[in-house]
Amino acid sequence: MVETISNNSVINALGDIDPYEHCKGDAIMFSDPQSVTIGTTIGTVSLPRTGAGSGTGVFDSNDGTVELSVANSYGKRTRRTARINLSKIAADPLISSNNIKYSTSCYLVVDAPITGFTVAELKDLVTGLTTWLTASTGAHITQLLGGEN
Repeated sequence: MVETISNNSVINALGDIDPYEHCKGDAIMFSDPQSVTIGTTIGTVSLPRTGAGSGTGVFDSNDGTVELSVANSYGKRTRRTARINLSKIAADPLISSNNIKYSTSCYLVVDAPITGFTVAELKDLVTGLTTWLTASTGAHITQLLGGEN
């Protein structure tokens, strides 16, 4: 049994207030297709939806080299994840006559307690991090990827 209270939060069967209970299991989805721009070498890639599950969505490029996934998980904390996987075929550095598949990924995770922060506050947090990373033409991203701490 759940009881809705005035701010759209819900008191679950254990008596805990869960502000996200009202959207669990609902078919709230990103539009299809999505697109991402990965620099000038790869450019803008269209990503039609290729998968959907409970709290997850997957979008893949036609050639399978770019995948965007979004996921929401609920427990003692709420975790929201956006992830891009990128793969390519390139020469094996040890045996140059062989090509092998390489893959990498980049993701953002927002891990928040069930209560205590509004969506607006969490959005400001994400904006703060992404603004810091991309300031001065991405200098902090370059420093991070160069191993600085």
